[in-house]
Amino acid sequence: MKTQFQMLAGYNQWANRLVYAVAAELSESDYHANRGAFFGSLHNTLNHILLGDRIWLHRITGEGDAPDRLDAILYDNLSTLTAAREAEDARLISYFDSLDDAVIAGTLHYANMQGDRFEQPLDEVLVHVFNHQTHHRGQAHTLITASDHTVPSFDLIQFYRER
Repeated sequence: MKTQFQMLAGYNQWANRLVYAVAAELSESDYHANRGAFFGSLHNTLNHILLGDRIWLHRITGEGDAPDRLDAILYDNLSTLTAAREAEDARLISYFDSLDDAVIAGTLHYANMQGDRFEQPLDEVLVHVFNHQTHHRGQAHTLITASDHTVPSFDLIQFYRER
């Protein structure tokens, strides 16, 4: 199990770099334009992906920042958001490198933002962390495409081919 999660952490870093590289080519107005996505703009969507990672890693490890709103804007501009994304991706990779299969097979006890308590197999939570990123990166892809920019493929199979 560990190797699969390590691969997914590497994939997320790779895919995030592709999305952020294209985002850097957009004008400020395109980058911040509310295009009707769940979080409005590309900037807000990328912020949400980062805060989701922080929330879940805090629940899992007890370490790091834990934003208290799903629509929080952690960083006001792409440059600081990019640096934070790179640091979070490195943190994810480090976390998965430190795990062993026995821990992954364990159970996570946590509370959501409303204080509701849950008990969930850790491997399911870890899959959710990656699925959450993939879901919202798909939205980011649509937002970039709506700005008349081309986004390279960040399909998982492409990652496998480039590794």
